[in-house]
Amino acid sequence: MAPSISTFSSVFLVLLELYLNLIHHQVTSTLVTNSPPSCAPIDAADVDRIQFALNLEYCQAEYFLQGATGRGLDSYAPGLSGGGPPPIGAQKASLGDPDVARISEEIGYQQIGNIRYIVQNVGGIPRPLMNLGLINWGLFFDLALKRPLIPPFNPYANSLNFLLGAYAMPDLAQVSYVSSIPSLTTNSSSLSLAAKLLPIKAGQSAVLRALLYLNATQLVPPYNFTVREFTKAISQLSNDLGKCGIKSEGILLANTTLGAENRTTSNVLSADSNSLSYARTEPEILRIVYGTGNERLPGGFFPLGANGKTARSYLLI
Repeated sequence: MAPSISTFSSVFLVLLELYLNLIHHQVTSTLVTNSPPSCAPIDAADVDRIQFALNLEYCQAEYFLQGATGRGLDSYAPGLSGGGPPPIGAQKASLGDPDVARISEEIGYQQIGNIRYIVQNVGGIPRPLMNLGLINWGLFFDLALKRPLIPPFNPYANSLNFLLGAYAMPDLAQVSYVSSIPSLTTNSSSLSLAAKLLPIKAGQSAVLRALLYLNATQLVPPYNFTVREFTKAISQLSNDLGKCGIKSEGILLANTTLGAENRTTSNVLSADSNSLSYARTEPEILRIVYGTGNERLPGGFFPLGANGKTARSYLLI
């Protein structure tokens, strides 16, 4: 019997993911930055700032919806994709922990509402091509842990792995809104929108970090690393790629230096020396989600680049 169209589609997506990750590896291996990265706020219109964050909202929506329900945004609200392609490799996770399963499903549905409200009130962008496949996740965690993990890390394998994959997602959206809000026009609809979205992202991040904190000293099988060490490595990778200092910290600190009032090693809420939220500019975030440390060179979770005027303005081609 001849192979079905769906079989050809699956093979094509796997080959596409391999190709994109090969290009990503070649770029990051030979990357040379000739000028220091900018950490200052950028000039951008209100609409462009909100639409930039929509890239992160799409990524988070697809990860949680697919992971929790096995169905992506197009299954629930096909009109919200803006005609953009579905993600590569996203799949249903084996969420054996019922609390993680229900919370993940809730966050996925929250993302639908957030995206819908942004599109209706500010205007949408085409959903960018996103790579949420196993090969990309494996490379991401290898980069974070500074060694090849054997077997490659699979965020869809179980509840704990899924939480570790989700660890940085709401946080990036949160720090994006924190960075944007001071620059938005006073009493504008964009300011009101961002102010309503920010606490949702902060709440999502807090819940996920709290769930991981409860297992901070547990080893992540089959690896010889604890949950604490995984979160520390992911946060450090985000800081290294962002290139603007410490703006993310693991869930359990080695000492009290970065703890609240220098009195605690628990770090359920990642915050600065005054326990205020960190902020990341749009270029910082692109350096992180591209995995290249360069806002002009796409890769990682956005192999063809993020969408919207701000993100596209940085692309070299």
